[in-house]
Amino acid sequence: MAENSHVLYAREPALDIAEFRRVLVESGLGETRPVDDGARLQAMLAGADLVLTARLDVEGKPLIGVARALTDFSWVCYISKLAVSQSAQGLGIGKGLMDEARRQLGPSVAISLISMPDAVGFYERIGMKRMPDAFWFSRKD
Repeated sequence: MAENSHVLYAREPALDIAEFRRVLVESGLGETRPVDDGARLQAMLAGADLVLTARLDVEGKPLIGVARALTDFSWVCYISKLAVSQSAQGLGIGKGLMDEARRQLGPSVAISLISMPDAVGFYERIGMKRMPDAFWFSRKD
């Protein structure tokens, strides 16, 4: 991350697919996501009710993090993706995206997600409560 740079958090419903793909790859999630399927990435973004971004406040405003969510903006929000470029991991960008989600949703909306195993500690550190009762039907493709 550039020295003396600030991070800008914003709602960005028209996020560019190439930028989204790049952050997925740079975050390490590219190995478990359909990063080579542009139509599916487009559908993932189009189907999200809330897309939040973290960008460096430097020339070009490079994307360094993204949160994608499904929500009714009233009762619950499911964070379906939280990705931060490896170069910005450990700098509070993921927490900043989660804080921005909480700010935009307000205090009456609960937030849930399913963590990748190696990210469990992060969610615990930012104060999320681990829930024992979650269920899953796996994808067929």
